[in-house]
Amino acid sequence: MNTLFASIVTPNGKVYEGDVHMVSVRATSGDMGILPNHMPLVAPLKISAVKLKHLESDEYVAVSGGFVEIRRDSVTILTESAERKVDIDVARAERAKAEAEAKLASLTEDSPEYKAVLNDLKRAENRLHVASL
Repeated sequence: MNTLFASIVTPNGKVYEGDVHMVSVRATSGDMGILPNHMPLVAPLKISAVKLKHLESDEYVAVSGGFVEIRRDSVTILTESAERKVDIDVARAERAKAEAEAKLASLTEDSPEYKAVLNDLKRAENRLHVASL
């Protein structure tokens, strides 16, 4: 079975790099399954889980949005932050979620920091979701 080279890169360096059989991402336009020889494409990503499929197993990475660049033989995800499932500190993510929920409760939707705090909450929830997969 054919493979494609996948990499997930943040400003702090590579979080993942290797050959996979399929990559699943959540673009702003919807979910995408990427196989070898996929049509070249660049798409913005939502805060979500990235699934890296191997023949015998799947790996998951929590990403904080960004972009996916697809070429016929490779997939590159550029994101502000990413954590592999095995690296997620669940207690830290739970604290971040609780802090964001508490901040949101004291803000109105037209507050200047509302959107940033809402994104903090989404990132914490995504990390907890990936840790549970």
